[in-house]
Amino acid sequence: MIRKKSILNAFFLLFLIAGTIYILGCRKRPVLHTTQGPVFGTYYHISYMATGNVDSLVLERLRQVDASLSMFNSKSTVSRINRGETDRADALFCRVFALSDSVWRLTHGAFDPTVAPLVNAWGFGIRQGGVVDSAAVDSMLAFVGMDKVRLVDGRVVKADPRLMFDFSAVAKGFALDHVAALFDSLHIADYLIEIGGEVVTRGRHPEGRPWSVGIEKPADDDAARNVRVTLQFEDAALATSGNYRRYYERDGRRYAHTIDPHSGHPVQHPLLSATVVAPTCAMADALATAFMVMGADSARTIVERMPSLKAYLIMDAGDGHYDEWHSKDLHPSVP
Repeated sequence: MIRKKSILNAFFLLFLIAGTIYILGCRKRPVLHTTQGPVFGTYYHISYMATGNVDSLVLERLRQVDASLSMFNSKSTVSRINRGETDRADALFCRVFALSDSVWRLTHGAFDPTVAPLVNAWGFGIRQGGVVDSAAVDSMLAFVGMDKVRLVDGRVVKADPRLMFDFSAVAKGFALDHVAALFDSLHIADYLIEIGGEVVTRGRHPEGRPWSVGIEKPADDDAARNVRVTLQFEDAALATSGNYRRYYERDGRRYAHTIDPHSGHPVQHPLLSATVVAPTCAMADALATAFMVMGADSARTIVERMPSLKAYLIMDAGDGHYDEWHSKDLHPSVP
């Protein structure tokens, strides 16, 4: 009787093992999915390992950010606030406003999304412009500054109705964080999201290696703008800002798209490109822009006193040569 019971127990155990193997064998394994398309005046490229396609959910996240923060969407929250049609901010606007205010304070005003009127006036925003005289700059500086606006119970309170927001230097990074949060909620462990050069990575590449991110040479000529170094990451959020793509020349002088909120003029210093690795891509995006305003020395000071940040800076050394600086725990490699 005991032997018969032992045999039945053995058969039952084998049945459980076989059933478990069958279930595991039938369970879908994650496969590589890729998607890309236009967004925010640039393009997104996304790779993720998942058992099913979630592209429609990704697009919905991108639409949410566009509907809140895009100056190129006339119906967006920021566009309507800029035109004075409403003072009601949505949830995404409130989050980006709070982050912008914290980076504004951290960088002593070098990052300031209220610089929008000056960006437009110099010809780099939603409205066309050109070289601006000092009197016009001074008049616009009167309504530029995060100290001239606040949020009260979800409503934007401006000290001057002419104050406008331009979240272009943080919206792409925030959109990446928004999509990354979606992937994390779906337990997608391995992915790379890129929008216009800003990147969020998690886990590893399908080949089992870390994800590789290229930083391009800050050359004027598109043909010469190849990858200068590559950085490898598993879990990271990084953004790059540079003055070598968007600029114009007039009367022998170059005007770069980065506007100093303090002077109201395009920046003029040797820093050509700033890549920042931060806890979130929105923060990396905002800080990369701030560093382009501040210059290399001030940028290094912030990075060296904040362990959560890393940076890779490229400076103009003259005669077509470059100087570079990077955080000690960042390891760029030449491809």
